[in-house]
Amino acid sequence: MYYLSPTKFVELTEEYNCQGTSFSFNEPTLFFEYAVDVFKLALKRNLYNTYVSNGYMTKEALKILAESGLHAINFDIKGNEEVVRKYCNADVKYVWRNIKLAYELNLHVEVINLIIPGINDEERIISGIIKRLLKISDEIPLHFTRFFPAYKMLDLPPTPIETLEKAYRMAKEAGVKYVYIGNVPGHRYENTYCPNCDYLLIKRYCFSIMEYRVRDGKCPKCGEKILIVGKHIG
Repeated sequence: MYYLSPTKFVELTEEYNCQGTSFSFNEPTLFFEYAVDVFKLALKRNLYNTYVSNGYMTKEALKILAESGLHAINFDIKGNEEVVRKYCNADVKYVWRNIKLAYELNLHVEVINLIIPGINDEERIISGIIKRLLKISDEIPLHFTRFFPAYKMLDLPPTPIETLEKAYRMAKEAGVKYVYIGNVPGHRYENTYCPNCDYLLIKRYCFSIMEYRVRDGKCPKCGEKILIVGKHIG
């Protein structure tokens, strides 16, 4: 009922002192053309552009987004083939194809898995996601987020924090360098740690950065190169 033009959208970034744009809920691919127009304008103002997506798009669409100024994209994996087919009526192989393509296009890529009790919390499902990610890169950040009952899943309990912590350990032991737990404010695994020496590099609370210790793209303690992109405080 209210139309915000791409030009006005980008002008608002200055008004609100934003560093970039982010297209998220609902699925941003639904307004693909609008995002493309915004990205092109944002580039002229030296802003970064991000996408929070289920990753269910064509290769051509993803390439156009990258060419138009997309810098980073988060892919939401819902589970393995069986789970995604049953609950999303989709084929997860296309999401994994796009994760690999986005990585090859030199976009900053992150993967998130909302763990839902009784739906996709089996160890074999979590292990499968970890293995598929490692086939692409061990540097792609992997997030395990907590589910809270809503909409058509009100009868399910919130995800036990122990389940999230187990998934975190599985990913770290398998070799994923950057692993996080989400939707648990104040949890120690919201933070970024050096994959080499485990030094606390970025301390977070929800969406806020409390401490930022990365220096010149490296861990100040051991000198390990850290995968950091964008504009940061510190």
